[in-house]
Amino acid sequence: MTRPSILALGALGGLAAFAAQGAVPAGPRLAFPVACVVGRTCEIQHYVDRDPGPGVRDYRCATQTYQAHNGIDVRLLDMAAQRRGVDVLAAAAGTVARVRDGVADISVRAPGAPPVANQECGNGVAISHGGGWETQYCHMARGSIRVKPGDAVVAGAPIGRVGLSGNTEYPHLHMTVRHNGAVVDPFAPADGAGCAAQGDMWTPEARTAMTYRLGVVLNAGFAAGPVTPDQVEAGGIAPPGRSSPYIVAYARGIGLQAGDEIELELKGPDGVSLARSRAQPLDRWKAQWVTYVGKKTPVTGWMGGTYVADYRVWRQGKVAISRRFEIRL
Repeated sequence: MTRPSILALGALGGLAAFAAQGAVPAGPRLAFPVACVVGRTCEIQHYVDRDPGPGVRDYRCATQTYQAHNGIDVRLLDMAAQRRGVDVLAAAAGTVARVRDGVADISVRAPGAPPVANQECGNGVAISHGGGWETQYCHMARGSIRVKPGDAVVAGAPIGRVGLSGNTEYPHLHMTVRHNGAVVDPFAPADGAGCAAQGDMWTPEARTAMTYRLGVVLNAGFAAGPVTPDQVEAGGIAPPGRSSPYIVAYARGIGLQAGDEIELELKGPDGVSLARSRAQPLDRWKAQWVTYVGKKTPVTGWMGGTYVADYRVWRQGKVAISRRFEIRL
């Protein structure tokens, strides 16, 4: 997950300012800021932390955030998608106020990763929208930024690409909204006293795209052996064949809740269960969690046909998240 302390480009915007501001005047209507489709090629990982104390609370009074997180995280499926290139889009018309480029695209967890102190945002852009309103775009790809200070941009204009720069562990865009330097939650800019969107700032299209969900499946597929979280993050896992040493089904869920029980089952073409697991309830909220099950290939190889995997997240006795995926051998 992204770590705390996402800084502005030359200006700090802390949670204390957010918590104290109360009602704010109407701001710009915000379009979805990434050229991706939520639920297909990207997902919302985190929201603004509205809790002024040591706890965490998103605008729905749930925990899809972390301490002092001051923006919205739009996450790509993996690094393979990032390498193909995904545009970051201006959320509203305005004038480019600040730009930074040249920060390396590397996870802060990678061996030998350089320090990111005072560059937590990584490569980024800040756009002024008038009336004290500003949007900031972080973790963009080095060398991808297409604008410079003073440029006028329209809503939806490409300003760069999603990257892995600054204080981050996975490819995503972190977007912060500010009014007169104070952080504003675009889902509930008025006061956030309730547990629902309140006069949000999004366009109807963006609002529809970002339907709130408590956990989703980010990746699912098949491999020829056990998989690691790093391999899933890298993307491009080779599928098994009929003579592979194993057939393994894997899935990565994000935003999972304390108490969730994750189940994954692999079935052969004849419908017979080949492997199944159901884990103990999660002890706490998980930003991401990789699960896999599999079976060693018999000496004669796998029979031809379609292999099916079912991923389920059980929450309070009911299936809250599910994904069926298959492969033909």
